[in-house]
Amino acid sequence: MFKKLIPFLCALPVYAAPQGAVNLVQLLTNKANHWAKGTAISFPGTAQFENSTQRWTSADAPTYFASVSPANERDVVTVLKLATSHGIPFLATGGRHGFTDTLGDLHLGLAIDLSHFDSYEIDSTAGTVTIGGSVTIGDMMDSLAEAGFMIQSGSGSCPGYVGLGLGAGVGRYMGYFGLVLDGLVSARMVTANGKVVEVSETKNSDLFWGIRGAGANFGIITSATYKLHKMADHNNGQVLNADFIFPANNTERYFKYLESWSGKMPANVAAINLVNYNDLAGEAQVLANWVYIGPEKEGRQFLAPILDLQPATATYTYVPWNKLLGTAGGAGFNDALCAKGPYRSFYTVNMRELSGSTFQATFDTMTKYYREHPDALSSYINIETFPNQATAAVPSDTTAYPWRDAIGFIQFGIVASDEVSNTTKAAGAEIGRELRDSWVKASGYPELAIYVNYAHGDEKLSQIYGRDKLPRLAALKKTWDPKNVFGYNNALPTTYRN
Repeated sequence: MFKKLIPFLCALPVYAAPQGAVNLVQLLTNKANHWAKGTAISFPGTAQFENSTQRWTSADAPTYFASVSPANERDVVTVLKLATSHGIPFLATGGRHGFTDTLGDLHLGLAIDLSHFDSYEIDSTAGTVTIGGSVTIGDMMDSLAEAGFMIQSGSGSCPGYVGLGLGAGVGRYMGYFGLVLDGLVSARMVTANGKVVEVSETKNSDLFWGIRGAGANFGIITSATYKLHKMADHNNGQVLNADFIFPANNTERYFKYLESWSGKMPANVAAINLVNYNDLAGEAQVLANWVYIGPEKEGRQFLAPILDLQPATATYTYVPWNKLLGTAGGAGFNDALCAKGPYRSFYTVNMRELSGSTFQATFDTMTKYYREHPDALSSYINIETFPNQATAAVPSDTTAYPWRDAIGFIQFGIVASDEVSNTTKAAGAEIGRELRDSWVKASGYPELAIYVNYAHGDEKLSQIYGRDKLPRLAALKKTWDPKNVFGYNNALPTTYRN
């Protein structure tokens, strides 16, 4: 295997360090690093490297000359210091579900893979869970339920929970429990200078403010503690899941009904609406997933008006919260959502108003896209409509996240195999920008507003982080990362003036 790597290793770029040129392989494999047992160093062409760098999407992917998978926090410090002292660009990842195209600005850098930080510990007395930097909600939700707890999450089981919360962590529980970041109690972080710091309301509180909404800019979180919610206080964790399918000839009334809930959706209700392609029918459809946290009878009564709209199918399932992600959308949906590797590119807009006519126009555009580009039939529109009572109840200045008034997120996902033509991908990007412009006009915001985890990467920083938040965030960046070593995920500036 090593012989196969020699041509690649000889072609590696030479980084200019303060003391001169650096042999990157020798730098990482030097015995003086005293790597812990279990820390893995891998190079392209090996299974270990593939496992430690594979992303959820192949679009705008960063490239690496090597990967280090630290076995403990000390080795995270070691590899970060090696990279910064020798001017080597790097990217630290947990679940590797980030899809902003700014990540692709990293060329032949160093991957810091946090996959060994995959443990969690539930403290039933304190009502908290402490997790490693790569733990997903799918890893821990069954154990949490067995212990009698719930926790807010996103819409899939596979993104790294810490990474999700660094941006915000929107999802079905926004109205009920708040954002994922609202549950963060404290964290341990390796900062740009290689020091390990604790952040909380009482320790490095200014940094604690900043990581909740812009956290990818400030360090590598090795562990974090989140507050839990007792299932006994919330219908014993039972949730009514309902999936409805509306065919192409019966979507307009449904979208009008969805609009009627604009700003009125109860805190215990949420809906995710997919415009996707029905292979059997050969046309677009709407798969509407509704969730009701509460007694099944009450949930069925609440959802009865949707049946009056005559969906083609309606499926109800009453499940414990930890089974919801594997149930919503039908069997296999979450697995398909979590599959790594396909080309996925997204254009998204926050909404503080819902517009049925805009949703219908988007459906019509998607129908045309399917017809003209049959090699991209896995592409879809995702209309997430969430209540925000618990989210909005947190004062805006409590965290760096700027969009607490959002009640929805509409997204065009261009999904294609590697064999799909560049023409099809380019057409998807063009339509994505056109759709995004149309959504902004109906969003209720004066200009584009975008949750950072959903950012395509071509937006203005003020549209991602909020114009009012940026001066304070820039000051934090100057203090904690003045050289911008954490600079590949919609990086903040070190100075900013409105």
